[in-house]
Amino acid sequence: MGYGIIIRVEGSYALFTRPEMKVERVSYDVITPSAARGIIEAVYWKPAIRWVIDKIHVLREIQFTNIRRNEVSSKASVDNALQVMKGAQKPLYIAATETRQQRAAMVLKDVDYVIEAHFDLTDKAGPDDTQEKHYNVVLRRLRNGQRFHTPCLGTREFPAKVTLIEDKDDIPKSPLVGKRDLGYMLYDLDFSNPRDIQPMFFRAVMENGVIVVPKPEEVRR
Repeated sequence: MGYGIIIRVEGSYALFTRPEMKVERVSYDVITPSAARGIIEAVYWKPAIRWVIDKIHVLREIQFTNIRRNEVSSKASVDNALQVMKGAQKPLYIAATETRQQRAAMVLKDVDYVIEAHFDLTDKAGPDDTQEKHYNVVLRRLRNGQRFHTPCLGTREFPAKVTLIEDKDDIPKSPLVGKRDLGYMLYDLDFSNPRDIQPMFFRAVMENGVIVVPKPEEVRR
């Protein structure tokens, strides 16, 4: 295991969309490991390191609410982009005013998590990419509130407040007690083949407010 960090993530709303819902968005009960990784990468990411989520602490009761969101009914075409790159005279944009749709969403509200994570060096690490170097950089960025972009809770309209927890003993105790099976949850996406991106899932079990995330080699593909 590489060098680890502990952060607290809070927000008024969150939406960690279940992939089986095609039109109306419905959130998972808690933050997914991929969303947690995205929050950390908003603070610090380099090709030389790979973030791995170890534990998720849920510090508040799980609450849902319904909202309506503006979305677009289409998405940018990869084939269209490739044709434009080769010289085709085609529009390379989506006109939001022409494709806007209002859709319902079941989102989480008043979320508060503690995320334990570590990073490993990748095959893109160079001689100067030591674990100590990257660990010190991410700690400095967290302490100073530095970001590559605003961390979000599933979607960009739900920003996340991120704070560093320096000592493991300072992790707040969750009010949730007992064991709760949350079913299969999205772990992450496997980008090893960019033309065939595969989802990975794991069985999320929360015990006294804590979810222990399995290692990448232990998830279902």
